[in-house]
Parts: sequence; structure tokens; C-alpha cells
Amino acid sequence: MVRTRLSEPDAVVVGSGPNGLAAALTLAREGFKVTVLEAAEEPGGGTRTFDDPVVPGLRHDHCSAAHPLGAGSPFFRTLPLDRYGLEWRRAEIDCAHPLDDGTAVVTRRDLAATLAGLGPDAAAWDRIFGAASRRFEALADDLLGPIVGVPSHPLTTARSGLPALLPATVTARGFATGRGAALFGGIAAHAVTRLDQPLTSAVGLLLGAAGHVHGWPVARGGSEAIWRAMVALLEELGGEVVTGTRVRSFADVPRARVALFDTTPTILAEVLGDRLSPRERKRTARWQYGPGVYKVDFAVRGSVPWTAPDARSACTVHLAGTFEELAEAEAQAAGGELPQRPFVLVVQPHVADPDREVDGITPLWTYAHVPHGCRDDVLPLLEAQIERFAPGFGEQVVARHVTTPAQFEAANPNLHGGDITGGASRPLQLLARPRLSPDPYATSVPGVWLCSSSTPPGGGVHGMCGNNAARSALRVLTA
Repeated sequence: MVRTRLSEPDAVVVGSGPNGLAAALTLAREGFKVTVLEAAEEPGGGTRTFDDPVVPGLRHDHCSAAHPLGAGSPFFRTLPLDRYGLEWRRAEIDCAHPLDDGTAVVTRRDLAATLAGLGPDAAAWDRIFGAASRRFEALADDLLGPIVGVPSHPLTTARSGLPALLPATVTARGFATGRGAALFGGIAAHAVTRLDQPLTSAVGLLLGAAGHVHGWPVARGGSEAIWRAMVALLEELGGEVVTGTRVRSFADVPRARVALFDTTPTILAEVLGDRLSPRERKRTARWQYGPGVYKVDFAVRGSVPWTAPDARSACTVHLAGTFEELAEAEAQAAGGELPQRPFVLVVQPHVADPDREVDGITPLWTYAHVPHGCRDDVLPLLEAQIERFAPGFGEQVVARHVTTPAQFEAANPNLHGGDITGGASRPLQLLARPRLSPDPYATSVPGVWLCSSSTPPGGGVHGMCGNNAARSALRVLTA
């Protein structure tokens, strides 16, 4: 990475996760000089990829692996990232949800094919995702921005987006059988919160609709292809990324007309100190973090021996059993109790990207949702969930690499207690993320913006938080 700084940048971005790089690209494309500061020795935040410590050549994604909103991001679609090596690869089945009867219920990119496999649940699935997927581009423009504001496509948003206000538990009751409810619940559980809260259907709606338009792809070679393409484009536009530079106070930020922070509100408050207004300091002190994740990267000889054949052809697999079991596990994790059967997300990148296999050994990415800051040994529970749907899995494991919530935070202070979403997805905090305003990205300090997943639309690799914040900052730069 570049380790020299532009003499007088117009803008400084602190943090080089997808949102920080998105903010930098938004400004650089308008002709402004941008410097991105990154504390780690490598950019990318959650899109980094690392080598397996045991199996040479095998690579694992550090935080994010499959990217329905990455491929479907309104901002990413404006960038020529394919010119810089980013290639999306898709599997035959996007997402599978195995059940204890040895079968799995699945989603495919093709909505009609998904409906054909859902039987009596097809009508409910079409009610939720049909209109949303057919009008996804317009819907994404409105839902992937500030909640307070006039939608650009009011009729589409009203028709397709209003169901997002419901708790996922309410939406699940609309299915004729438990199979459709379980499939929907696994997607909605990406919100990493209890599913009986308002707005928890929103994540399911967006991810599901994005999947029916863009699939649930992986980046060829690993998620690092995302940040590498973004950095290459930024450098072509005259910007730079300076790694190994931690910002502890505002004095560490080079002089510039604007500064944007891809951090949590807590970290931003520590950096700005008394520059923040008393009201904003009080609001920041109330910022709450959600459940954490306990991650295990497996090196597996061959493929996972799923009982359900469809799971073997899926890139993403959700392990939770019934919707009721899933909802209980998410409520326990949100309430500080470790579920004995936690919700486990699995990504099999080699199913979509065969090049990820090395000498017959494949990478397996797994997360379990656990209480915030969980210190328990979750590995046995996580493996038990896999064995439940893939008996004999343990016998095929060559190596395991565990990342606990504490280790996530140690590597990246933004992942407080293992919270990968930038803050708890509770209704009030979703509405006021981090404050209720048409411009929630601006702070009380002139020239300073927050551009992280702690702002709308929240977590995920889509760059929209950074893009939205930078568009706000442009009003100052172009004044």
C-alpha cells in the first residue's frame, strides 16, 4: 500500500473497510484529493482474506464471504470494479436451509425456480419477494439510505417496503408450512437480533430480493478481491491508502476540508473528545452493541457430507432447524444467554468458486450468533450443529481456525464484543442510526461525518453508508 500522504488532501477518510473506501471513491470521482488512513497493515476491514495456518494455499475470508448486497449495491454497480479483478461467482443454489428430516428448502437466483420448489409456501414467498425483486433497483435506492426522508420511488417503496416494518415472527406466520418459514427466518436472522422486533423483516426482504436479482455470490479468489479492486480504482483516481496509521485523537488526522470516519460512534467520540456537543456525547454514551459472532474457519477434505443433497450444491447454508428454534436461539443470544443450538451461518465458497479448493481440501466459513462479548468455548456447539445436518463432518476436518468475539475486537476495535453490524439492530437504534435526521451522517463538529455501518442502511458489504455520507460531505466541498 501507499505509505506517503498527499500534501494537502481535500478529504481524509479514517478506516478502509468497504464503507471507508466507498466514501473515498465517491469523493475522488468528483475530482477531490483523498487520503484514507488505516490502522491495520492491510486495507479492507471485513473483506480481507487470509492464509490457512495449516494448509498451504488454502484461503479463508476474514469476516464476510457471500455478498448478495455487494453484487446488488446501487453504489458498487456504478463502479468498474471488474476492470480491477473483481469477478462475482455464483452457485447453482444460492441458499439452503437443511431440516431434520434430511431435506433442505432452498432459494435460487431464479424466483420462478424458487417458487416451484416451495410447494404450498410459494404464494407467501411470492407475496414477500415477488414485487420486491421485480422492482429491486428502485426499492434499493430508497431502503439503502436514510430512514428519514422522501423516497424517490414512493409507490414501489410503499408496496414492497412496508412489509419490512413487521417483526420476522409475524411475517413467518404467513407461510403455509414450517419449511417456508424456516427458509425466511434464516435470511432474516442476518439482522443478528431477536426476530420478534419491528423491522426485522427488513433484512430478510432486502437480502432475499437482492438474491433473486443478483444471487448470493462470492468474489473469485476471496473477498479481498473487493477491497483490492476498490483501492486500485481509488489510486487511479489520484487517491491513496496509508496503512499502519492508527488515529487516536483528532490531532492525528491530517489537515483537510472534510474528514469521514468509518468507525463506530463510540470510537469517533473518543477521537473527537470535547469537540462534540454535550448532546452528541450523551447520545454516543447510550449507543448499544448487539450480539457477537464466534467464527470457525475449517479446512475440509472433500466437501461437507450434508444429508440433504441440495445443501451440497449451495454456496450459503443456514443451520437452525425450525423457525421457532431459530427465533429462540436469536432471542437467547440477544439476551446474553448462549444458545445450546446457536444459529450457524455456513459458506462453502468452493461450490461457486472451484479454484478455492487446494489438493482436495476446501475452505468452510462458519459463524455462530452468540451473546455480546461471549467468552465461552462455542466450538463444540457450532460443530454439533453441523454434525446434526452432516453426520461424519468432524472426520473430514483437516484444520480449524477459531476467531472469538474478543479476538475480532482486538483485531478491529469497530467489532465491539464481536458485533459485526456496527451496533445493536433494535428498533429505536435502527431509526436513529446514530441519530434521527435526514442527514444522520453529519456530526456536531463542522466538516466531520460518520460513514460506517453504524449509519443507514447498516451492516453488510455494500458501500452505501460510505457513499451516502460522502454525498453529504460533497455539499461542503462543492460550496
